[in-house]
Amino acid sequence: MKVIIKAISNRKVVLILFVMFAVFASMQSYVQKERTYGDSETKYTNYNNYVVFEQSFIHLTEHKDLYQPYPREQWDLYKYSPTFSLFFGIFAIFPDAVGLNLWNLLNAIVLLLAVYYLPKFDNLQKGLMLIICLIELMTSMQNEQSNALIAGLIILSFGLLEKQNYVLATFCVIFSIYIKIFGIVGFALFLFYPQKWKLVLYSIGWLLVLLVLPLLLVGYDQLKFLYTSWGQLLSSDHSASYGYSVMGWMHSWFGFEINKLMVVISGATIFLIPFLRIDMYKKYLFRFLALASVLLWMVIFNHKAESPTFILAMAGVSLWFITSEKSTLNIILFVSAFVFTSLSPTDIFPRFLRDQFVTPLMLKVFPCIMIWMKIIYDMSILKYKELAY
Repeated sequence: MKVIIKAISNRKVVLILFVMFAVFASMQSYVQKERTYGDSETKYTNYNNYVVFEQSFIHLTEHKDLYQPYPREQWDLYKYSPTFSLFFGIFAIFPDAVGLNLWNLLNAIVLLLAVYYLPKFDNLQKGLMLIICLIELMTSMQNEQSNALIAGLIILSFGLLEKQNYVLATFCVIFSIYIKIFGIVGFALFLFYPQKWKLVLYSIGWLLVLLVLPLLLVGYDQLKFLYTSWGQLLSSDHSASYGYSVMGWMHSWFGFEINKLMVVISGATIFLIPFLRIDMYKKYLFRFLALASVLLWMVIFNHKAESPTFILAMAGVSLWFITSEKSTLNIILFVSAFVFTSLSPTDIFPRFLRDQFVTPLMLKVFPCIMIWMKIIYDMSILKYKELAY
């Protein structure tokens, strides 16, 4: 036991572990045979999401519409910003075997550095936070997704805000929005800090800089067209599926036909209730619980949430659990999340249980919903003297 604790407390050991997982996930995807997706008979690479990102940069340089289907090149549509297409040129210039590894390494390292940048925790606590996330990180990297990068950016923005580095903190949040729109929830953290006018000005500045950055490769008219096309895609992106979300759980358990907008509005209202306790803003643990709440909210109220998205949710779970009272209820909630959210999609978990219970009953998201509600409750009722940090 002492050896394990010592290893988890060692930053180099955790770093090596994260690098190994990133390289393994990348090479596993790279060497596997081509496969079909959905109803298509065309075979694509097993790292199709990376190809979608890579091709978006090529389409940007060719002045094409990024948001149209390109079935000869990739399965599925590109749904990120033109700015992210430009950014992905960093990886697209390399052969896929190299670029794919660099992309997954970026996701893993940003998350790792963000957690280690958090103030007021020792290396053992930070190491435990990262180890708890490791299975979901692997799932995200095996799907070449950007969710670990977003989780890292949001956590890093919190650490930077704590040290009043507002320039980089606002960049992290704005850049996360240019990757996926739901990064906008990170703005809620700004409410805790002084000199809000600086936060507003820096946010507007980064918003404009990243907005026009693709002008390095395309003209004004083409960029305007791309943002219009992106907006149309997002506005029409309302699948009949509820995803692994509050909406999906309510539909599965109660058969409700869900108005997604109303659920999101209700979720936003509940999310903001603890923020009425302005006198608690000065307590670090209160702010830290808000960070965990943000990470969970971004998943459980996202009707497009899928399995690789849950690195965000488990990051929130890990941050909450390490700092929480180890009561019976909290331990049960954490174990439920670890088993049903992280382990259930893996080969370790019995397949018949996953097919018969976990998937149809939305048990992957249910513990995350319960933990988010527990965080809201704790933030709403905790007394000033009960906050240790």
